[in-house]
Amino acid sequence: MIKLGLFTVTYSGHWYKGKCLSLKEQILKAKQMGFDGLSIEARRPVASPVDFDKKALRDIKEFSKSQGIPLCAVEAMSNFASPIPEERENNLAMVKETLRMAEVLEVPIVKVFAAWRGVTLRDRDTPWTGFASYVNEDKILAMFGMSGALTIQRWQWAVEGITEAAKWAEDYGITVALQNHSPLVGDGYENALAMINEVGLNNAKLCLDVPLFDAKQDDAYVHEAVEACKDLIVHSHCGSWNIVELPSGEVIQRPWFGRTINYKAFVKELKRIGYDGYIASEHCAPLLVNHRYGGIEEIDKNVRATVKYMRKLFTEA
Repeated sequence: MIKLGLFTVTYSGHWYKGKCLSLKEQILKAKQMGFDGLSIEARRPVASPVDFDKKALRDIKEFSKSQGIPLCAVEAMSNFASPIPEERENNLAMVKETLRMAEVLEVPIVKVFAAWRGVTLRDRDTPWTGFASYVNEDKILAMFGMSGALTIQRWQWAVEGITEAAKWAEDYGITVALQNHSPLVGDGYENALAMINEVGLNNAKLCLDVPLFDAKQDDAYVHEAVEACKDLIVHSHCGSWNIVELPSGEVIQRPWFGRTINYKAFVKELKRIGYDGYIASEHCAPLLVNHRYGGIEEIDKNVRATVKYMRKLFTEA
C-alpha cells in the first residue's frame, strides 16, 4: 500500500516568512495533518547530523514511535559532482554522518542527489533568493583544460560518490536512493536509471519523482518510466506548492510552468507494480501572496489540500 509522508523541508522556514519547526514539532504536524510518516531533510535548521548526538536521535526515534509517525527516510543534500576534490570529500563525509544518523533512527532509506547545487538564503523577510550555480567550478575546470569534458567528468564523479556511499550504507543495512533531480539526472527517469545501473549495487535504488519528469507528463511516458524503474523505486515525492482547495471544497492543481503534474497516472502505475513505499509531500518553492512571502498558515493550507488530493488519488487508483 502506498503511504503518504511529510517531508521536513516544507516547514524548514526556507519558503515562507516565519520560523522553522523542529523535528518533534514536525512529527506532531505530520500527525495533525493526517500523514503516515515523516521524511527528514538532513540539513539545518531542522535536522543536520552534526547537531544530533546518539542520545538526541534516540529521543527523536522514541518520540516518533509514541506518536505513531514512522520515520521513512533521511534525505542528504549531496553533491558528488564538484571538480574540487575537497568538496567531493566533504560531501562524502556529510553523507557518512547522514547514514549514521539514519542507523540510530532505524530509518531504512537515505536519499541522495547526484549533484545538488544548493540554495541561497538571505533573511526571514526574503528567505530564498535562488539556486547556486556551477560558475566558479566551471572556471576551475577550464583553467585545467577540462571544460570540454565537463558533463562526462561530473557524471563519473557522481557515480563514484554514490558507489562509495552505498558501500558504507550496506554496513548499516540501509538503502541509498538516487533522486531523479537536476542537474545531471533530471528531466525524466532515463539518466537516473542509467546512473544507478552504473553503480550496480544491490542497495543502490531510486527515488522517482513525477514532477521531475518536467514536460513529459503524458500517461504513456509515466507508464514507461515506472515500468523501466519498477524494481528500483523505494521512495518518491509530490509537491504541495501548486495544490489548492477552492472555496467549494474541491482540490485542484494549478498549472506549474504551464503544465499539470500527472500524479493520477503515476499513483496508478505505482499501485500496478505493487509499490508499498512512501510518497513524501514537500513544499520546496517560495510561497508568495501578492508578491510577498506568506506565513506558515499559508503552507498549512497547501499541505492540507495536498493530503486531501493525494488520498483521493490513492483511493481511486
